[in-house]
Amino acid sequence: MITNVNELDLKIESAHAAYEAARNVAPEERANWLSAIARNLEDHASELVALAAKETHLAEPRLRGELARTTFQLRLFASEIANGDHFSATVDHKDDGWGMGPRPDIRRVNVPLGVVGVFGASNFPFAFSVMGGDSASALAAGCAVVHKVHEGHFQLGLRTSQIVVQALASVSAPSGLFSAVSGREAGERLVDHPLIKAIGFTGSTSGGRALFDRACRRPEPIPFFGELGSINPVFVTEKAWTLRRDIILSEYVDSFTLSMGQFCTKPGILFAPTADRGELLEVLRRSLDGKSSAPLLNERLREGFDKSFSKVSTMAGVTTLIPGGGKSVSLPAVLITTTDMIRRRPKLLREEMFGPATLIVQYERGENLVHLAEMFEGQLTSSVHAEPDEDLTDLVGVLRDRSGRLLWNAWPTGVTVTYAQHHGGPYPATTASGATAVGTAAIGRFMRPVAFDSFPASHLPPALKDDNPWGIRRRVDGRWVNPTETHGVTE
Repeated sequence: MITNVNELDLKIESAHAAYEAARNVAPEERANWLSAIARNLEDHASELVALAAKETHLAEPRLRGELARTTFQLRLFASEIANGDHFSATVDHKDDGWGMGPRPDIRRVNVPLGVVGVFGASNFPFAFSVMGGDSASALAAGCAVVHKVHEGHFQLGLRTSQIVVQALASVSAPSGLFSAVSGREAGERLVDHPLIKAIGFTGSTSGGRALFDRACRRPEPIPFFGELGSINPVFVTEKAWTLRRDIILSEYVDSFTLSMGQFCTKPGILFAPTADRGELLEVLRRSLDGKSSAPLLNERLREGFDKSFSKVSTMAGVTTLIPGGGKSVSLPAVLITTTDMIRRRPKLLREEMFGPATLIVQYERGENLVHLAEMFEGQLTSSVHAEPDEDLTDLVGVLRDRSGRLLWNAWPTGVTVTYAQHHGGPYPATTASGATAVGTAAIGRFMRPVAFDSFPASHLPPALKDDNPWGIRRRVDGRWVNPTETHGVTE
């Protein structure tokens, strides 16, 4: 079932032809395609969940919830593109009295990039895989998608791809608009092919960086939207620690053990005031009591987790509070160190343990948390646990510069799909800090703006015509206009 180079080239060429045929369809028609995919996935839910459970060791409730998230996301994107905001359609009529001199008739709209290559993630077989955020947002943008199936859930990936193709055919979408390939050689060629205009990737830092560099070395470099890794630090103030230490630790355990620690937003480091380690151990054990354990997603991921955990746990100054371990499953583990050791060995802040392990860093009373935050590289998330009357402007400012999402008295695991969500961050969390992989803004990654200067009405795209045939919201002469208006303001 491995895709050879000739097969890959044919799929990409077919995808390009489908993109050309579909690039100018009305938003409602494209939204119907996304809705059809959602329906077909739901119709095959039992089959898909059973396949996913067999290949990933994930529990059925988790998988059903993830599939529901996937279909919800498709419908949310369908609704978003139907109203047309992703076009950012802007019309400036000719104005001889414009302040800097006569202004020509100029109109701008976002257009799709072309064929997008998407690499599925191992830890989310539905939400970040075949029809996950990258594929869904690329289709919503008007692109065609060629998906590289992840070997961690290979049969599931192939079957899900078949269901997506069937759904698109059922609503007469162009053949080739979505297809799947497999194998390392196909993945590399996917990045190199001249008809591929962007890449979406979720995976390891090493693998993602290698593909990112490959995309940049092309004769025509292309956008590479890669999510690579994150430690997701948590900072607890002295006041919050004094008032609700046990609650914070209990919630911390819930978060870092969720799905066996295999979330990209797992809190990997918690900064807390120095406390008796025996007391901490008692609270942590109590919080872990009764937690169910399961095998990690696959053997390759287990090997990577064991390696990273061994590296961190054997560093000088790091003590094991809860050893974890286990043969068939990886039991939750908690390590502990001090800020003094962190300053001596800052590489501790760059070691992601992707699995059920975390590191507590104890700081001295009165120690400046801002200086500790400044030691971090780019992160997907950073969290602060504090009281409302505390002034943490400086700390939040530093974390803002290093993070894509900031949380206050909340935990980073669980990334809702919504309009305001941002799932990204400065490198090495991602390769494109201005982009999000989750939420409706993800659609914009796979579009680019084009301005039409002094064009006759007959040659303008529908989104820019004065009569607004697609009925989308636009900015006309500096004011937002409802679909039913030609001029006016929408508050």
